[in-house]
Amino acid sequence: MNLPLRILCLCLGWLMVGFAIAGVFLPLLPTTPFLLLAAGLFARASPRLERWLVEHPVFGHSLRLWREKGAIAVRAKFTAVALIVASFGLFCLFSAPDAMLAAIVAAVMALPVAFILTRPSN
Repeated sequence: MNLPLRILCLCLGWLMVGFAIAGVFLPLLPTTPFLLLAAGLFARASPRLERWLVEHPVFGHSLRLWREKGAIAVRAKFTAVALIVASFGLFCLFSAPDAMLAAIVAAVMALPVAFILTRPSN
């Protein structure tokens, strides 16, 4: 890989790690997808950084679980679905949408819930 592309992958990888860390504290920002992107970018630019991420004591388990089995931990599934449902509840409570808008938002939010629930568990 040429140097400018490698630097770009490294910068984007670190940006994804930053988003993932922010996602730990912000309930609507996912963590694992950003970590998966970071691991993929690091794999292209720096096997050492990829290994660090995959073996990380906090983040590594979910990455390994996804890579090996395409699975999501039960606790992570529960947390994700609960936060999506809570977000929809807060949306309805604070914005008082009409029935059509509420149905559209519910349908959009149901897509990631369906994806999460159909993944294998560990």
